[in-house]
Amino acid sequence: MTHDVDGGRQGTPLPRLSDEAWERVRAVLETYDSPRRLGRKRVDPRGVLEAIFYRLHSGCTWNSLPKEYPDDSTVHRTYQRWQCLGVLDHLLDILEERPASGSETGAGPGRRHRGI
Repeated sequence: MTHDVDGGRQGTPLPRLSDEAWERVRAVLETYDSPRRLGRKRVDPRGVLEAIFYRLHSGCTWNSLPKEYPDDSTVHRTYQRWQCLGVLDHLLDILEERPASGSETGAGPGRRHRGI
C-alpha cells in the first residue's frame, strides 16, 4: 500500500526493514531496551522502528502515521525513550554502516551514543 508523503508525492511506499537489517538492530534493542518483566507487553519493535523511519522521511505528525503501523502514541513514547537512552542514534549508526576506513568508531559524523 502507498501513502501521500512529502507534500503530495503519490506512490511512496512504506519503509520496511529488510530481514538482514532487522537482525543487525534487534540485538541492540534486546540489550539496551529489553522489555520489563512486569507490565504491559510491548508492541513489535520492528513496526515501531519502521513507523519512526516513515515519520522522519515524510515529516508527518505523530497522529498522521498510517494505520499499518502501531498506535501513534506508542510509537512516539518509544521514540522518546530510545532518544533518551541513545538507542536511536546507535540503531541509525548500525543501519548506516560504512566502511571503517574513515572512522575508528564506525559511527556516522556528528553522532554521539548517549549511554551506549
